[in-house]
Amino acid sequence: MNIAFFLTPKSEVIYEDIESTMRQVMERMEYHGYTAIPLINNAGKYVGTLTEGDLLWKLKSTPDLNFKNTNKVKVEDIPRKRKHKPVTINSDIENLISLAVSQNFVPVVDDNGIFIGIIKRSDIINYCYNAIPKEEKRKII
Repeated sequence: MNIAFFLTPKSEVIYEDIESTMRQVMERMEYHGYTAIPLINNAGKYVGTLTEGDLLWKLKSTPDLNFKNTNKVKVEDIPRKRKHKPVTINSDIENLISLAVSQNFVPVVDDNGIFIGIIKRSDIINYCYNAIPKEEKRKII
């Protein structure tokens, strides 16, 4: 199966520029109800995923940092605890699923590392669930 079947294209994804401020990303995540957001650079390349945990650790480890002055902290200066790996659009389904096990979404890049979208773990699970015959679903529930 081609993983492009699961792709949510960049035009439908909320992401943040690496040069944005901590406050901008916090407000964007709050507005959309996200716990993590992909980061891209000025060239459009995927550079990582920022999580709520990363933001909290930055607040905890930075004396004198509070919500009012988070507009002075650049996203690129916030350490990320985990490396969320992307897949290329040509990756196989096994590689995608191995990453989706530990990531809510898997970023998708082209052969040059340009961010083209995400694949949500929930979309993979829903597809698998819908592929189970009805009689088998009755046994599960």
